[in-house]
Amino acid sequence: MNEFQAIADRVEIEALRGEFTDSAMMRDRPRLASLFTLDGALRMPNIPVELVGRAAIRAGGERLQSQWDFFVQTTHPGTILLDGDTATGRAYIQELARTLDGRQGLNYAVYHDRYQRTVEGWKFAERVYEVRYLDTSPLAGSAPHAAQDSGTDLADATATTAPTLSFVDPASAERLERVAAALRANGFAAEILDDAAAARARVKDLVPEGASVLTGSSETLRLSGIDEDINAHGRYDAIRPRVLAIDRATGADEIRRLVATPDFVVNSVAAVTETGSLVLASGSGSQLPANAGGATHAVWIVGAQKVVPDLSAALRRVEEHALPLENVRAQAAYGVPSAINRLLILNAEPRPGRGTVLLLREAIGY
Repeated sequence: MNEFQAIADRVEIEALRGEFTDSAMMRDRPRLASLFTLDGALRMPNIPVELVGRAAIRAGGERLQSQWDFFVQTTHPGTILLDGDTATGRAYIQELARTLDGRQGLNYAVYHDRYQRTVEGWKFAERVYEVRYLDTSPLAGSAPHAAQDSGTDLADATATTAPTLSFVDPASAERLERVAAALRANGFAAEILDDAAAARARVKDLVPEGASVLTGSSETLRLSGIDEDINAHGRYDAIRPRVLAIDRATGADEIRRLVATPDFVVNSVAAVTETGSLVLASGSGSQLPANAGGATHAVWIVGAQKVVPDLSAALRRVEEHALPLENVRAQAAYGVPSAINRLLILNAEPRPGRGTVLLLREAIGY
């Protein structure tokens, strides 16, 4: 290998390591996965995570990044040892992070790398993450989300609120495909359908006649006709009409058991993230056990306007968009305001085949 080729290889490998950090910071999971060989591996024993192959690296990155409130990573030059079309090296990392559940800290770490020259250029064959120092003391700072998401500088961000997101515009075909892929990676079955009529027909295919079925209090189900199909025509053992016929003062235990463990729960969600998580909100919490795992099977019908980038945006959608509309409905129907007293976040389905998400290309419900 001549000297100029060695210099070029070192520059390209250093750029590869920079691309990794930039992809992580920008939450660009497809780009991050593309930096690895087809059978490349990302191993993080401290977490612990072991991901092999681009699809697994992308899905694993989506799961990890869906938990962040904020994340900052800086990469410092390390070593590169060239050996023809392969190389080894180390890169030194400093990170600040806080997750949505409040975990936070500062760490210094090392990536132990193997690199491979490919027709696409140098790629990671393996990255092994080793934490050398960890401080979980509360972080004094915070993330100005407007600057993080829009690229404005910190001086501007101090006077800026969180960025405006559309909670009513249908997601593009590309975003729906991205959501479906993330859901499948997280253990859900996911289908993309044209409209509510297609979802109505698909529910009849998925839910066998005679099954016990609980429907959620959902505008999506009402507007699509699915609520009527399940609760009004005798095709199923519909739970909701049975619950409404029970005296709540004397039959509370019976109601609780009925709604917790049906054969099927059919519902919608308040938001679905591009990282493959579902978010449901409730005032009473009565319908959440079935969705969380009490029902043998679950089917969620989701309008295209409910797609959001991540969990932070999902929670904003619940509070800023869904709650005001549900409050109007609750006042008209029950004479009392609604509230977000219970939240259910489904990040993955541990029983593959249990949960099916029907993503619609049209907007429906709220």
